[in-house]
Amino acid sequence: MKIGNIELGPLPLFLAPMEDVTYKSFRYMCKKYGADVMYTEFVSSEALIRDVKKTKLKMTLFDFDRPVAIQIFGHNIDSMVEAAKVAEESNPDFIDINYGCPMKKIVAKGAGAGMLQDVPKMVEMTRQIVNAVKIPVTAKTRLGWDENSKNITEVAERLQDTGISALAIHGRTRKQLYTGDADWSLIAEVKNNPRITMPIIGNGDINSPSTAKKRLEQTGVDALMIGRAAIGRPWIFKEIKHYFETGEELQAPTVPEIVENVKDQLRISLEWKDDERRAVNEMRRHFAKYFPSLPNFRDTRIELLRSETYSDCYRILDEIAEKYATFRVDYTNASLK
Repeated sequence: MKIGNIELGPLPLFLAPMEDVTYKSFRYMCKKYGADVMYTEFVSSEALIRDVKKTKLKMTLFDFDRPVAIQIFGHNIDSMVEAAKVAEESNPDFIDINYGCPMKKIVAKGAGAGMLQDVPKMVEMTRQIVNAVKIPVTAKTRLGWDENSKNITEVAERLQDTGISALAIHGRTRKQLYTGDADWSLIAEVKNNPRITMPIIGNGDINSPSTAKKRLEQTGVDALMIGRAAIGRPWIFKEIKHYFETGEELQAPTVPEIVENVKDQLRISLEWKDDERRAVNEMRRHFAKYFPSLPNFRDTRIELLRSETYSDCYRILDEIAEKYATFRVDYTNASLK
């Protein structure tokens, strides 16, 4: 598969862009375990052209990231075009347009998945962005706005005509948010549409190696994108690749092995943020996901989530490693919510 002239191999695995998740430390962990393509957290076009410091910080890229995209979102075409030009200055490998975020505060302004209610505007915005930058442009979207408007086949054809280099499709409508099951049959319909020649990236509920293989066989997509399932389990990329190569599932990591990974991610977060409290706060979403299925873990989890210092985190993590030294995690019933 290629995005523009970027060769990504026969079946690349993408880490999905996620707000307040895909920052440096988490991207590093996912790359360490085999993720092929990275995205930044999504960047507001309006904040970007106003030169908001926090927003520009999201576009900080690192050598380990590559290939990497900066994802932008917004509802105003002129602002999005200008934001794409600004993002290009940070030297990403490609720019991605967010037409899939279902969050109410984003959709209410007509951005993200809100664009699915105005396909002509989506198409015109995409065309102008493609023409405004010199690097490849991709997009990520959903099946449609709701059950009665699953227009992804039409959307895919029209976006392809604008010149985008690839399209990622999440197998839900905006109305579904993250409820119910992702519908990969429509992703397959797009991929197997004879009019579609650009790469199609499938996304939604890939939470195990066997599920990844099932979705690939069902659709024939060019790449798979993993999002929520990688939170607390960045080695899922390694597990999927191993399963594809051997047909066997890797044994789950032990709790002490997980603890060392959490420490590694925390260390990188602290180095980047240079602010202990912010680095610890950044990790809380991940703390909540790293240790599923452990017995009598509720109080320890709460203590870890409430910790505010590096030393407290390390102390609690060491206690977890000692108490659950012989345990391996079970992801079978781990929630993606």
